[in-house]
Amino acid sequence: REIYLNLFFYIANVPFSLVYFCLFQTVEHGFPHQPSALAFDPKLQLMAIGTKSGAIKIYGAPGVEFTGLHKDTTAVTQMHFLPGQGRLLSLLDDNTIHLWELVAGPPREVGGVKREGMVCLQEVCSYSLPGRPGIESCSATRVTVLLLLRSCELLCVGTEGGGVYFLDLPRLSLKDGQTLLQDQVTQSLPEDYRCGKSLGPVESLQEHPQQPGKILIGYSRGLVVLWDLSTRHANHLFLGKQQLESLVWERSGNSFVSSHSDGGYSVWAVASGNPYTHQPVSSSIPYGPFPCKAINKILWRTAQSGSPVLLYSGGMPRASYGDRHCLTIQQDKEHVTLDFTSRVIDFFTVHSVELEKEFDDPSALVVLLEEELVVIDLQTPGWPSLPTPYLAPLHSSAITCSCHVSNVPPKLWERLVNAGKAQQGQQHTWPICGGKNMAPLPKQQELLLTGHEDGTVRFWDASGVALTPIYKLSTASVFHTDCDPSDDPQDPSNDPDAQQEEEWPPFRKVGCFDPYSDDPRLGIQKISLCKYSNKLVVAGTAGQVKLDMDNDERSDHLVDVSVVDLLQDREGFTWKGHDRLEPRLKPAPFPPGFQPLVLVQCLPPASVTAVTLHAEWNLIAFGTSHGFGLFDYHRRNAVCTLHPNDSLAMEGPLSRVKSLKKSLRQSFRRIRKSRVSGKKRVQEANAALAEQEEVAPVQRRIEPRSADDSLSGVVRCLCFADTFLRDGTHHGPTLWAGTNSGSVYAYALEVPGVGLGRVCERSGAGEGSACAEAVLGKEIQLMHRAPVVSICVLDGRGKPLPDPYEASRDLATAPDMTNAHSVLIASEEQLKVFSLPKVSAKTKFKLTAHEGCRVRKVAMVVFSSTAQEDYSEHTLVCLTNLGDMHLFSIPGLRPQVRYDCIRKEDISGIASCVFTKNGQGFYLISPSEYERFSLSAKVLTEPLCSIHLDRPLEPTPASDGPAAQPQANGTHKNQTSQAEGGSGYTHAHTHTHTHTHAHVCFVIFLIFFLPPRLSFLSSPLLFFSSCYFS
Repeated sequence: REIYLNLFFYIANVPFSLVYFCLFQTVEHGFPHQPSALAFDPKLQLMAIGTKSGAIKIYGAPGVEFTGLHKDTTAVTQMHFLPGQGRLLSLLDDNTIHLWELVAGPPREVGGVKREGMVCLQEVCSYSLPGRPGIESCSATRVTVLLLLRSCELLCVGTEGGGVYFLDLPRLSLKDGQTLLQDQVTQSLPEDYRCGKSLGPVESLQEHPQQPGKILIGYSRGLVVLWDLSTRHANHLFLGKQQLESLVWERSGNSFVSSHSDGGYSVWAVASGNPYTHQPVSSSIPYGPFPCKAINKILWRTAQSGSPVLLYSGGMPRASYGDRHCLTIQQDKEHVTLDFTSRVIDFFTVHSVELEKEFDDPSALVVLLEEELVVIDLQTPGWPSLPTPYLAPLHSSAITCSCHVSNVPPKLWERLVNAGKAQQGQQHTWPICGGKNMAPLPKQQELLLTGHEDGTVRFWDASGVALTPIYKLSTASVFHTDCDPSDDPQDPSNDPDAQQEEEWPPFRKVGCFDPYSDDPRLGIQKISLCKYSNKLVVAGTAGQVKLDMDNDERSDHLVDVSVVDLLQDREGFTWKGHDRLEPRLKPAPFPPGFQPLVLVQCLPPASVTAVTLHAEWNLIAFGTSHGFGLFDYHRRNAVCTLHPNDSLAMEGPLSRVKSLKKSLRQSFRRIRKSRVSGKKRVQEANAALAEQEEVAPVQRRIEPRSADDSLSGVVRCLCFADTFLRDGTHHGPTLWAGTNSGSVYAYALEVPGVGLGRVCERSGAGEGSACAEAVLGKEIQLMHRAPVVSICVLDGRGKPLPDPYEASRDLATAPDMTNAHSVLIASEEQLKVFSLPKVSAKTKFKLTAHEGCRVRKVAMVVFSSTAQEDYSEHTLVCLTNLGDMHLFSIPGLRPQVRYDCIRKEDISGIASCVFTKNGQGFYLISPSEYERFSLSAKVLTEPLCSIHLDRPLEPTPASDGPAAQPQANGTHKNQTSQAEGGSGYTHAHTHTHTHTHAHVCFVIFLIFFLPPRLSFLSSPLLFFSSCYFS
């Protein structure tokens, strides 16, 4: 009874609604993969992007995002907003037309506050044109162009067969008797123009800007018809003879411009009287006279300041610049050819659309490219490009690694923002500013750092929905690269030949997408940032390890270089890989931001596979496939280097304890000498296993890996820790290294001014002249030689040790140094906890044997309770090669919950996954997009948006839980047509203790108050409650 009562009060004190774990796919960061269509709502200031996977993404002000996904994974070819209504028309490659609209989502509780007015995007209806009677092929009714009339009540549909169909909106129903077939137009043509030729597909439809109900119909052959919808009669025929590409009206409606396949454009006057116009007012081939490519699209915008602004894509000379992706801006004598690195999908201008205004006065040009979005400021002289607050191309250079930093100190954040503003130049207003972000302000600032193939490190604001670029650090300025053979290259402005070549066309490189790397050796492999000391370690492909420190001012200095030979001139080894990067020998200018302090060059110059920084001890540890080293950057001294396969070094005089091989050898000798034979021991063990056969889980047989693998020496992880390694009473700095062959090496470090200070006592010198030292203390060889993925030292309470400076500056709870520490080692096959300093196994979980998967990523995460503000738990999160997440308690390694997060076929997504300390994570779903997810029920970053429409918002049907948001890249498992931007996230599972606690408390309470004559019921009640708890 006493035990039951104590257990009852213990469980009763635990809150009943402790919810820790949930899987939410919250938001996608970056640039949409394979965009195919673009649309803009000038009234709501919203922009939509469609993709080849059938996704629709609507963007407004930073943080305002709506996502939709068609039922079929088919490319979106065209999109049109119904201005001011929050409705969107989409045309798919399968010839279907879909209507989407923004609707009011259910009220949501965010951060304990109930929020209403959230908006989400959903599909309303769809329509497909029927085939013409008597024609077997459906190509005649294949849609080529859509035109939404200004009244938003009629949709004009141009087809490949030359017919124009009319649909009622918003029902998407075909208007009977209104279809305009090509035969009706042909009858109105002069006899000499017919020539028995077809007019071709409808290429363009444009409504008259001043006379509603009149539309221009442009056919591929070159004919343009001004058609009156009310009288169903052709008012005017423009008999063009050049293949037509696009049409655009001049604002007054007195003229229009047509672009053609020969790289030219023509201006046509719309005059009353003669129904035929044979020749345009003027024609021009801007980049002639040699053959040019087609002008795919042209815009004509009037300006109050003077001449109209002409914008068109294409038109380049075929022979010399046919492979360029260009868009030209012309106004009077100003002429600029924007040169992009990827194909132009579509573009539009932000301009005045009010009918009472006399001029368009364009303020910005928005260009959707295949790999990025570029915005040009048309009001500022020189037409500069604007930095994007979102939709930045993450893959401007291929991402090679990433790192997340939580709770960035305000001082470091301010410095990074200021350095980024200095790089971007003058700040401008973002032209796409529709909607309102209803998400609460982030409680802390978060950084996402990405390393790239071109040697740059980009800093992103990951605090909210919009992943905003803050600052870019380039490492190429420290080295001589393949594309930079000299320190002082000739200025191209002084070369008359170069000037002559650049005169025409007037190219200007625009955009930041650059898929080509100047030198592959510059690629960033590992990043480590100390947010308290403002120090950054960047390691690269050619064995370079660079330490940077943040500085507010520009600096001109020479970077100190230290060479560390990891093999120490080992005989018989010849490096056959790439050469090292040669550092610059002259002082170089470094702008404000992170500036290099010291450069460590590893030899051989193999790619760095692991790096860690301990700014409080002034130490950097780094590893390659040839070993690992320790560097004291304060004294510019290499502390030690070691090759993992060097068994002599491991068992030499440096080792203060017996090696694992010797211990195993002695253990087997003791077994042989024991009275009980080995055979009998095996029989006893088999009998014990047979007794537990019913309850023991089925385990897979794991074959040990070969020790002769050429990759066995690769250093996979490094870890600094202040723990007990020599004995159980004295703790001090240590370094842990894990390799690809399942070996773990622990070094006891003697750092001047830290710990016992034996260096200073022994040398008799001051701290300034003393050097750090490292002595091998322990060696662990894991069974089956599975690669070591992660190493983490736990304090006496079983919690991970705090980061450098956190304990000394009272920024985190001090670690427990009174009780015994332990070390958690995660390999690809199992998780195992060893006690310190004896390094004896305490507990383990064989993930491969139980689940049949291998560990790829490991992180220590703090999960906060949704019911109790100050309650949290440390949990181990594992990502496997099957894409699922396993959560374990520490240090007991009890499985908590498992989620299917990433598709097992998505190898790059699994390899790119990075976790945050508060339960969120990022992984690449395409080369240009990060998927953000949350494993925490409390910490969510999701789009919560509202928008004011010209029509009343219709509520969505109520549901029991959050609606599932489809993943816009179209590669995820559960795809639906329901889309949410305001209240959308994917809700996979919830792990709660509510019902379990309530049931157990009830059972114990009942047992406690059972009368003596019913005490025989206590055992069955406990049995059933334990079954329920399991």
